[in-house]
Amino acid sequence: MAEQDEFVTTGATTANGADNMPMANLISQYVKDLSFENPNSPHVYQRENAPQIDVQFNIGVNQVGDDVHEVLLKIEARAEHDGQVTFLVDLTYAGLFQLRNLPQEHLQPFLLGEAPRLLFPFARRVLADAVRDGGFAPLLLDPLDFNAMYQQQLQQHQAATQGDAPVGNA
Repeated sequence: MAEQDEFVTTGATTANGADNMPMANLISQYVKDLSFENPNSPHVYQRENAPQIDVQFNIGVNQVGDDVHEVLLKIEARAEHDGQVTFLVDLTYAGLFQLRNLPQEHLQPFLLGEAPRLLFPFARRVLADAVRDGGFAPLLLDPLDFNAMYQQQLQQHQAATQGDAPVGNA
């Protein structure tokens, strides 16, 4: 019986019925921008060797409502062969996340680490399909650990900030 009483006091609602438990909800996900360029066709299809591919990622966040944030996962892929562009793909894949009762210290780690992790498999598929539809082998990106990347950037930022602090008494 004590366990049941404990559940009531720590449950999702308070005595007045207010919902105060943390909640993260993926409302929608969508392609915000997609561009595929094949500037040197049809010559690029006559090459025997695979092109060199450079892939860049960027994450952005916009607050679009009281509890709603848009997370943008931008992926740019550039393929070149002997200095000649084979293809360029620019994808911005977005998701709307509703976050309620999330402590402030957990907001940024979720938006910059966990949210992109949730969006990545879908963005990866869109990118692979665009490259395949452009006449090339699908570009299959390896999974990324966005949480680890966020933690690494946070540590680098903190180290740089501490390095700029004055030494001794001023």
